Amino acid sequence: MTGIALAEDHGDGTEATEAVSFIPLSDPDITSAELSAVEALLCSPRISNGPITDAFEKAFAAYLGRKYAVAVPSGTIGLLLALKALGIGPGQEVIASPYSFRETVHAISLVGARAVFADVDYWSGALAPAKVEERVTANTRAIIGGNPNGHPAPWSELRAIAQRHQLPLLEDSTEAIGSRYKGELVGRFGDIAVFDFAQPLALTCGEGGMVVTDDIDLAVGLRRHRAHRLDERSSVVVSSAAPHQAGMSDLTAALGLAQLRRLDEILERRRLAERLYNAHMQSFEGIKPPYVAPEATEVNWFLYLVHLGTRFTRSSRDAIVDDLRIEQVEAAAYCHPLHLQRHYFDLGYRHGDFLVTEKIADRALALPFHTHLTDDQIEFIVETIKDASINIGAGAAIY
Repeated sequence: MTGIALAEDHGDGTEATEAVSFIPLSDPDITSAELSAVEALLCSPRISNGPITDAFEKAFAAYLGRKYAVAVPSGTIGLLLALKALGIGPGQEVIASPYSFRETVHAISLVGARAVFADVDYWSGALAPAKVEERVTANTRAIIGGNPNGHPAPWSELRAIAQRHQLPLLEDSTEAIGSRYKGELVGRFGDIAVFDFAQPLALTCGEGGMVVTDDIDLAVGLRRHRAHRLDERSSVVVSSAAPHQAGMSDLTAALGLAQLRRLDEILERRRLAERLYNAHMQSFEGIKPPYVAPEATEVNWFLYLVHLGTRFTRSSRDAIVDDLRIEQVEAAAYCHPLHLQRHYFDLGYRHGDFLVTEKIADRALALPFHTHLTDDQIEFIVETIKDASINIGAGAAIY
């Protein structure tokens, strides 16, 4: 926890400071295991282009049951390399969701393609299959489905659409490590799946990401676009492709590998925080715990996300965020819809294009969620939200 000093005027020209406990939105679960792994690497003769990144890739592929894993600097870069490996570029379209906290879909524009948004399901926030089908055109080259805030998308339906139109299906699992759909881990449903390891994710190594696939040709393409190996510098064949020099350092990989070995422990500790939130939320009719679809056999949340009732507006949601901030609690809007951001606005998207996305984004409130939260802190957060909702005159039943 971070101590914040507040000054109190005694009226005689002197001030006393009182330490106030700040509750951050996220706080990485770092133990001696991670510290030892990083220290060992720093004491070694190589901290980049060494064996640790390879070990992390192999361990991550084994964890998911995928054949190949390629380490990258971020989820966005991972998706960019995936699109390049699929040969997607200018003049082509990729269907994606406008409802996302992390702007991974920027990778579509970075390869020169056009993001074609489809609206989402009101309950889960994941792509609505019927809306995806409507957006398929002759220029569509791929579908990117996401697992928003850790909740699995309807992968069976999305896979059926992709097969029907002979399109590759990409899985954005940047927020969802450890979640399961129909008993299987997310990251196993796309032709290519992308993960991210930045804070506030459960597995975090500062920055970084991983791309996984079972297709050897795609794996080779991902590696060719990522970077050349040291032993390939004189290769005439390999030099025909211009890589992005988008590798992961062994320092980052050492931290990620240590976190991966502890992932079950980290997720279980986060689930304890979830259970505490759920218990305290039951006493407040204006806020409901996150929705879980029947097919989502396990959900490991990115953040603890609640949806405010219909009497709340975006401004009242923002007022609650401000009230929490005054009480030294960090909270945030989960999503600013992508189609309303300047880059996509310039592509012709407008307010009202995706009504479900806009409705749930206006009322989505992300609360602190990490392994260091105590029951007292969670109770304080929920009570503060209750007080704030009364102050703004809202608090209707949720859905």
